Amino acid sequence: MAFFFNLAFTVVEVFGGLWTNSMAVLSDALHDLGDSLVLGAAWYLSHIAVRGRDGKYSYGYGRYGMLGGWLTALVLAVGSLVLMVFTLARMHAGHQPHAEGMMALAVFGLAMNGIAAWKLHGGSSLNEHGAFLHLMEDVLGWAAVLVGAVVIRFTGWGIVDSLLSIAINIYVLFNAVRTLRKGTGILMQRLPEGIDGEAITMALRALPHVTGSHDQHAWSLDGEYVILTVHLEVDTTDAEERAQLTASARELLQRMGVNHATIEMERPQDLCELAHH
Repeated sequence: MAFFFNLAFTVVEVFGGLWTNSMAVLSDALHDLGDSLVLGAAWYLSHIAVRGRDGKYSYGYGRYGMLGGWLTALVLAVGSLVLMVFTLARMHAGHQPHAEGMMALAVFGLAMNGIAAWKLHGGSSLNEHGAFLHLMEDVLGWAAVLVGAVVIRFTGWGIVDSLLSIAINIYVLFNAVRTLRKGTGILMQRLPEGIDGEAITMALRALPHVTGSHDQHAWSLDGEYVILTVHLEVDTTDAEERAQLTASARELLQRMGVNHATIEMERPQDLCELAHH
């Protein structure tokens, strides 16, 4: 329902922006199109992401869950740059938007997003809270369009529309680039946010029977699920002590934010080709 609501509202904004000759309204339409793409991708990819492991995807399909957001951010970044170019061109042409039409669209946008935000206000889940904050951003955006339309109506300063459009596009571009950076970090297996690699190394080496460690790697599957692999050098060959050490290491890593750990144990005198890579 959220996907179809945003998609329908985007269509209204596109036609409204063309009708009022307002780049600010068209820029906000791009923002809502991004919302629609994110919701649509999440809707589709969530069904793929929950699949279990198989012969082709040994870690499962969880990374598909963040792929839609990354691709959408790329589309939004390009779209906002294109709209800014068109806006700057219109500034030189001295275009004049239809102020009354902008005011009507802004009131409609405020009402629709305000009702949706009110319904989600006070929600207990993280998803509800995140959606509420996003809807409040839309409410503030439409409030800015309404103020701009009133200014244009009583002053005739058409440049206000262009300035609003540029501000909205800069905001969209900033968030798109931030999402792209985060998504690219996940795809390139960057150390996940909130994971302190050095602290993990020190904590593991402080465990009983551990004399050293190497070949430690940590990455995120989808931005939330953290995976870590490590080789531990231990001074015991007793099976029970090793089993207890493995359990202690897994419990320690779980407390430090690791969801899936692969631990390999070696004797200090063993030659490991990965120790120097």
